[in-house]
Amino acid sequence: MDNSRIQQSFYEKTARNRIASIIDKDSFQEFLKPGSIPVSPNLASLDIVGSFDDGVIIGQANIQKNPVYIIAQEGKFMGGAVGEIHGAKIVGLLLKAIEEKPKAVVFFVDSGGVRLHEANAGLITISEIMRAMLKVRHAGIPIITVIGGTNGAFGGMGICACLSTHVIMTEEGRLALSGPEVIETIKGVEEFDSKDRALVWRVTGGKTRYLLGHVEFLVEDDVNDITQGIVEALQQPAKNLDLEYLKQQQASLQNQYDQWFGKKDSIAIWQSMNIENPESIAMLSAQQVRAIKKG
Repeated sequence: MDNSRIQQSFYEKTARNRIASIIDKDSFQEFLKPGSIPVSPNLASLDIVGSFDDGVIIGQANIQKNPVYIIAQEGKFMGGAVGEIHGAKIVGLLLKAIEEKPKAVVFFVDSGGVRLHEANAGLITISEIMRAMLKVRHAGIPIITVIGGTNGAFGGMGICACLSTHVIMTEEGRLALSGPEVIETIKGVEEFDSKDRALVWRVTGGKTRYLLGHVEFLVEDDVNDITQGIVEALQQPAKNLDLEYLKQQQASLQNQYDQWFGKKDSIAIWQSMNIENPESIAMLSAQQVRAIKKG
């Protein structure tokens, strides 16, 4: 990153401002604009105020002249949680991508998972998103997911993020199946202290996910770095979702499980990876962490 310019935080922006900060100026065309779709009836029945876009923006744009489809979840509305209409917009965009063949689908994930207020409707929607993402990849269209928002990617959206062709994370982003509060509630604070924010980020944050090979790109919380990561991902060939590739991925995860199951802090894992001064990882920049992995 060029230290001579002012860093623009992706984390602090709204979903609409994130889109505007990444794409080529004035290139965004929104699909299903606010007012063109109904507000969630599931929330209204519970006397919960809905959102004019149900917490997700979809459309098409250019990123450095590359035509892409974009999905951006608004983490400030219900924690970016997925409900029936929210999910239907995402699925519709993905299926439209198969027909229109953009260069990629760019997905700004910022979600704690399923909207529990919508119960089965939300759970079914997650499965529909997963199926649509796999169809997009089967059609040869890469999905580039960016995780750097206030809620990270947890629950069903954590699974969906891992179905992407490429994943870009900042240190501020978090990725896991169960959220810290859920783990603490079920297993107790001795298993995982959700109030220990440093621990939460060490275990689920971008640095550890990158060092473990769960994501391909680690960048600073800066819109220019994220844009560059997206462009680099666009230049890479799409991965084939064949059986051999899936077996390799499964074997890698099984190996990590066998080595590190039971360890409750990433520092212990980094140490076993022969990383010098593992306790200092949290203080390093994304560039320094990338150098450690390459070295």
